[in-house]
Amino acid sequence: MSKKSRTLLNRNLHRDIGYFYVGLIIAFSISGIALNHRTDFDPQEYTVKTEQLEVDIPEDAEKIDDAFLKELAKTITSAEYRGNRRRGNEARLYFKDAFASVNLQTGKGEIEYVRTIPFLGQMTILHKTTNKWWIWFSDIFGVAMLIIAITGMFIAKGKYSFRKRGWVLAVLGLIFPFIFLFLIR
Repeated sequence: MSKKSRTLLNRNLHRDIGYFYVGLIIAFSISGIALNHRTDFDPQEYTVKTEQLEVDIPEDAEKIDDAFLKELAKTITSAEYRGNRRRGNEARLYFKDAFASVNLQTGKGEIEYVRTIPFLGQMTILHKTTNKWWIWFSDIFGVAMLIIAITGMFIAKGKYSFRKRGWVLAVLGLIFPFIFLFLIR
């Protein structure tokens, strides 16, 4: 394959794969930025209403198991129960569009009713989903990003080529992630 044909192939692959994935690139970029700031706000959902609650807890801690928490959930809300998580003396009960936190010693807690933030909430779900088809699509997307990066290195010619100038910028771009990975913990 001639040098001109390789350059044309690189440009075409870079352009067409970029066009195909531009929507996903934008969605991942916006939601990724939002997820970087998840300690400042929840980019996936917002609280509509919070209610205090108090429930009866058995004195015998052995009786507080998954079956008990599932039954307890029915007394808290009619929303669809989705599961629980226990940490120490607190149980978190998950419902469709709500979650409750209950102190397992006092029986006091609260329930928060939530809604997904339009667009941004759905985009953040893409980062966390475990749907097998989405994982395959995301893996293909990752390979496509590698192709875009690699073909992009060989598009420019002359004094702006990867060999003359691009490699320096690429090395500088690699330094920052390594600084954060190894020096700032």
